[in-house]
Amino acid sequence: MPDEEGMPISHDAVLQRLAAAVEQLNELIAARQAEENLRCYTPREAGNLLGKTENWVVEAIQARRVPFTYVGRSPRMTAAHIRRVQQQGEVLPTKRR
Repeated sequence: MPDEEGMPISHDAVLQRLAAAVEQLNELIAARQAEENLRCYTPREAGNLLGKTENWVVEAIQARRVPFTYVGRSPRMTAAHIRRVQQQGEVLPTKRR
């Protein structure tokens, strides 16, 4: 396999480049996940993710039916809050006799 200048590259060099690329990709993924865990969603954004209206989310927050946090005076939902709402609605199959 030739490099940019047309010179042959050893298998070890290819593996080193590949390992470095994989390491960079893993760092980018970790940074993205950390960013996602810190992100707070507006009621409109949370509603879109849940397949509900903004009004449904606002009413659920006001009634304290869903978990949320305040950023200043604005209610927000984190990814963990949205996952909990999804889990609250989960229905497991029952055994039929």
